[in-house]
Amino acid sequence: MNKKIKYSNERLNNLELVSDFLPTPQELSLRNRSTKITISLSTESINFFKDQANQHDMQYQKID
Repeated sequence: MNKKIKYSNERLNNLELVSDFLPTPQELSLRNRSTKITISLSTESINFFKDQANQHDMQYQKID
């Protein structure tokens, strides 16, 4: 990569514009839609979910 690039001011002829064929970033994203809720759980249930989350290296609030 030590080789220098030499640029010229030549005209670019015969260019052809192509339509945008790539999907949008929103179409590529794999995020699930989520809805916030509030619930009451026992301490044992919370501890169970926290243990499971630690085993799978994730947040316990996001366990499906």
